[in-house]
Amino acid sequence: MNWISITTEQEVEGIKNSGELALIYKHSTRCMVSLMALKKLKSESTGDYSVPFYMVDVIKDRSVSRTIADAFSVEHESPQLLLVKDGACVYDASHESVSLKPILHFFE
Repeated sequence: MNWISITTEQEVEGIKNSGELALIYKHSTRCMVSLMALKKLKSESTGDYSVPFYMVDVIKDRSVSRTIADAFSVEHESPQLLLVKDGACVYDASHESVSLKPILHFFE
């Protein structure tokens, strides 16, 4: 799994407007729950997916994190996992519910 950092609002708009399937993970470097969620995602990622995996640091890039919440009409949470398809969030999970298992079928 190769994470692509999101650091600008323009990148968020690019993901939304691309129409492609994408995964966005909102990560807090100050939160143990977020660290555990990231480890869980890495352990569940057993394949080589063509879907881009994006990550935003909610502490460092707070405005980008809020842009994600607004752009995809989800409540801002951290950690949070969003699956974006055709410019809309089709799945989101937060805290201990962050997992790839419920959405792996999208990647096939």
